[in-house]
Amino acid sequence: MISLAHAQTAGGTPDPTGGFMQLLPMILIFVVLWFLMIRPQMKKAKEHKTLIAALQKGDEVVTGGGLVGRITKVGDAYVTLEIAEGTEVVVQKPAIGIVLPKGSLKSL
Repeated sequence: MISLAHAQTAGGTPDPTGGFMQLLPMILIFVVLWFLMIRPQMKKAKEHKTLIAALQKGDEVVTGGGLVGRITKVGDAYVTLEIAEGTEVVVQKPAIGIVLPKGSLKSL
């Protein structure tokens, strides 16, 4: 019985594509993931990096935690924000999420 089953699967013609058709779905999945997930995230990270590099004293920003303030000091890794008159906090540069237009703090 076993020899019959083995004999049935032993014959046949070799695959003319060389097994490429088996890899094609995986390649297509990777390409789709690249364009739908990886590429937009890389673009967003690049934009955030340029935003962080362009920070300067006097910019009005919103942090990732929701603090709104004006930058008073800019260091290599940290930024000092004035969130109220006489109240300053130190936050990491990557925590800055948005740079607001000038004068936005007065309208809050």
